[in-house]
Amino acid sequence: MTSPRFSPFETLIDQGRALARLREAVAGADDGELFLERKRSESLVFDDGRVRNAAYDASEGFGLRAVRGEVAGYAHSTEISESALARAVATARLAVGAGGGVLAPAPRGSNRQLYTDADPMDDAPFGAKIDLLREIDAFARALDPRVVQVSATIAASLQEVCILRPEGGLVADTRPMARLNISVIVEQAGRRESGGMGGGGRYGLAGLLAPAHWQGVAREALRIALLNLEAVAAPAGAFDVVLGAGWPGILLHEAVGHGLEGDFNRKKTSAFAGRIGEQVAARGVTVVDDGTIPDRRGSISVDDEGTPSARNVLIEDGVLVGYMQDRQNARLMGVPATGNGRRESFAHIPMPRMTNTIMLGGTATPADIVASLKDGIYAVGFGGGQVDITNGKFVFSCTEAYRVKNGVVGAPVKGATLIGDGPAAMRQIRAIGNDMALDPGIGNCGKAGQWVPVGVGQPTLMIGGLTVGGSAA
Repeated sequence: MTSPRFSPFETLIDQGRALARLREAVAGADDGELFLERKRSESLVFDDGRVRNAAYDASEGFGLRAVRGEVAGYAHSTEISESALARAVATARLAVGAGGGVLAPAPRGSNRQLYTDADPMDDAPFGAKIDLLREIDAFARALDPRVVQVSATIAASLQEVCILRPEGGLVADTRPMARLNISVIVEQAGRRESGGMGGGGRYGLAGLLAPAHWQGVAREALRIALLNLEAVAAPAGAFDVVLGAGWPGILLHEAVGHGLEGDFNRKKTSAFAGRIGEQVAARGVTVVDDGTIPDRRGSISVDDEGTPSARNVLIEDGVLVGYMQDRQNARLMGVPATGNGRRESFAHIPMPRMTNTIMLGGTATPADIVASLKDGIYAVGFGGGQVDITNGKFVFSCTEAYRVKNGVVGAPVKGATLIGDGPAAMRQIRAIGNDMALDPGIGNCGKAGQWVPVGVGQPTLMIGGLTVGGSAA
C-alpha cells in the first residue's frame, strides 16, 4: 500500500516557526540549513534454498546545521517537532560563537527531476518477491549441475528529503532505489569458486524482476563462477594492464576521484592539492563527475544542501581543471559549489562526495588495445580496494582477469591484485577505448563513516607499469 508523501511542514511542524528557528541558529553564521528526511527500505535475501533474511526499516528525522568559517555546528533528532528543533538550535549555535559571518547566497533553483518519485517497494507484493527468489534459485541450479549454492537479493528503498534554507527557500527531492543481485557457488573435483552479478538504479523493481533481466543476471553470475574454476594463479611483477569498460572505473573512483574532492584539497591532504592547471594525466584523459544522468544510482536531482547536481569536468585532456565542492568548501576556496554536498542521512553532516565519476571515451577499439598488449593482464571485474588519499596509492583485487601474451587473451587468472598510485597511473595511460560504459548500478562509497550510492564508468584502458600481486612463480 502506497504511503502518503512526506510533508513535514503540513503534518509535523509549522514551516514559519521552523524558519524562524533556523534563522536563529544561523544568525551571524556563513551558511546553514534544516534538512528533513524520511526513508523506508526493504531487503530480502534468499540463500541456500531458504529465506535467510527479510528486513524492513523506516526512519525519519531532521538535521540542523550552522556554519561559521571552517567550523560547523550540527544537531539531529528523530523527533520532528518545534521543541526538538529548539534544542538543536542551541547546539548548532556553538559553532557560530560571536558571529560576524555573512550568509552565503542561496543555491540556484531547479525544477529538474532525474528519476521517478514512485515507491519501488510497491512494484510487487511481499509474497511475490519471495516466490521470485525461489524461482531464481531453481533456475540457477538448473543451469549447471556444478551449482551447489545460490544467493539472491532484492532490495528497494525510498528516501524523501526537504531542505529549508535560511532565506526561506524550500527544496524537496524523492529518491527511489532498486537493486537485484545474484551469486552462485560451483564445485568441481573438490574445488569451489563463486561468481556474482547484479545492479539497479533510481527506478522501480518491475524491470529488475522481469525474467528477461534476472535470467541474464543469473547466467552471467554462473559464467564468472565457471570461469574461476579454470583460473590459474596470477603472476606477480610489473606489467602493462588493460582495464575493461564499465565497472573497472571503480579504480578511477577510488584512486583519483576521492583525491579531487574539495575538502581534501582545501586542507592540502590530497595528492592533487594546489595543482589546478597542471598536467596530471596523459593527453586524451577527460574525467567528469556527473550527477545529472537520469535514473543512475549515483544521480541526484539536488544535493543534500539544495544545490542542483551538475556535470562537472575535473580533468580535461589530462589537465586538472576543477574539484568537487559542497557549499562550505567552495566558499572557503573562493569557487562555486558544484552540487556535490552529500550526506548519508539526516544524522550526518554534508561533505563533498562523488556522484557518477566517469572517464570519457577515446578513439581506439577495445580489440586493438588488447592486441597491442605484449605481456600483461586484462582485468574485467573488480572486487574490493583500498586507497591512501594523501598519495593516491591503491590496492585492488580482480574478480575476473586474464593473462595476455603477444595480444592473445589466455587463461583466466585467480588472486590478481593491482597495486599503484592514482596520479602515476593517470600519467601512464597509453590507450583509451571508444567503448565508454557505465557500471550496472552496484556502487557504494564510504567516507568519514558515511555511505552514499555512487556510479562509475570508463572505456577500455591500457595503463603501463602497474604492479600485479599474484602467487604464480
